[in-house]
Amino acid sequence: MASLRNGGATVVMGAQWGDEGKGKLVDVLASDADVVARCAGGNNAGHTIVANGAKFDFHLLPSGLVNPNCVSVIGNGVVVHLPSFFSELENNEKKGLNADGRLFVSDRAHLVFDFHQVVDGLREAELGGSSLGTTRKGIGPTYSSKSSRSGLRVHHLYNWEEFEAKYRTTLANKQKRYGNFEHDADQELAKLKQLAARIRPYVIDTIPYIHKALAEKKRVLVEGANALMLDLDFGTYPFVTSSSTTVGGVCTGLGIPPTKIDKVIGVVKAYTTRVGAGPFPTELLDDIGNHLQSVGVEYGVTTGRRRRCGWLDLVVMKYSCMINGYTTLNITKLDVLDQLPEIKVAVAYHYEGKKLDSFPADLTLLSKVDVEYITLPGWKQDISACRTFEALPLNAQLYIKKVEEILETPVEWIGVGPARDAMIRRQV
Repeated sequence: MASLRNGGATVVMGAQWGDEGKGKLVDVLASDADVVARCAGGNNAGHTIVANGAKFDFHLLPSGLVNPNCVSVIGNGVVVHLPSFFSELENNEKKGLNADGRLFVSDRAHLVFDFHQVVDGLREAELGGSSLGTTRKGIGPTYSSKSSRSGLRVHHLYNWEEFEAKYRTTLANKQKRYGNFEHDADQELAKLKQLAARIRPYVIDTIPYIHKALAEKKRVLVEGANALMLDLDFGTYPFVTSSSTTVGGVCTGLGIPPTKIDKVIGVVKAYTTRVGAGPFPTELLDDIGNHLQSVGVEYGVTTGRRRRCGWLDLVVMKYSCMINGYTTLNITKLDVLDQLPEIKVAVAYHYEGKKLDSFPADLTLLSKVDVEYITLPGWKQDISACRTFEALPLNAQLYIKKVEEILETPVEWIGVGPARDAMIRRQV
């Protein structure tokens, strides 16, 4: 089913607010890949892959690890919490995963410390009712340290005297800013010294490694984390993550130039979900919203938090297509709409009687927009066994075609159920 071109990178990106089901497409495409790479985020991401009768949860590790013939790479743009790295690896190895010799970590990747996670919680408490709804995994504080040039990278672990001094300075600065919170520096340093030795076999300079793979015409797949609307620049700021979740983040997070990106696939849920705070114009706080939440099993893989649900928002998607320039789309969880008699799709925002040109930056304005919808007929039948586009009910086909028409982007992949093979591929 899958096919990747030789010598160019194929990128899979979240097109909404995350949780679109990127991991499943990555899993499908990884069966044809030589290298699967992560370019941004940390263990605040979350993918669940069902394979060989086992359920694998990925947060920091690339989900391409499920394919035994594929090498997985954690790029320089990712932030790494070493205890979580090994905990996740061990949990998946217990389920039959073998990562020996095919998992690498960039020596330029920044390290997440336990005190970053403490600070994450303190920052959220400080914001009170205006909290951002972070995962409290220390991701934001680590990127903050990176931006202020006080962070520590993986390669620093191997000059221990210098590493320890910088670690203590960074911790002291955090305690000055957030109060003298309790943290056992000696204990964490002792743990890090052990983990430094354990992770050393995984550590490489990933930039020449990726470029060598591309030069050798290997098939490289890039697995995006989070999604466009959580991007630090283009998302619903400040209710965003702390990294670049756009196609630009592929270039900065792996050192791949734009000319080497062959294809960008945007993953979009057939409806919209969002975790945490922030405006959500198409949110449904009624029985239909509850239906989407329960049938779609909308709980975060990483946090376990209930996801907010709403109709598919094509204003968001037009904005997303504009920024990331998707070659094709993957619509996921179409089957969750199976029992709805009619389905609405947002096509425009209006404010004070005027239609907005695009998705607005101002969240106060966004919270007040009136949403213009079109209504499409439902199909009222189970589509989970469909494996071709033509096998879908006509109204389901109409739904897909309407999305393509409005976004002017072809839908190549359609998810019709949770099973690994519940995916339709169209020739586009």
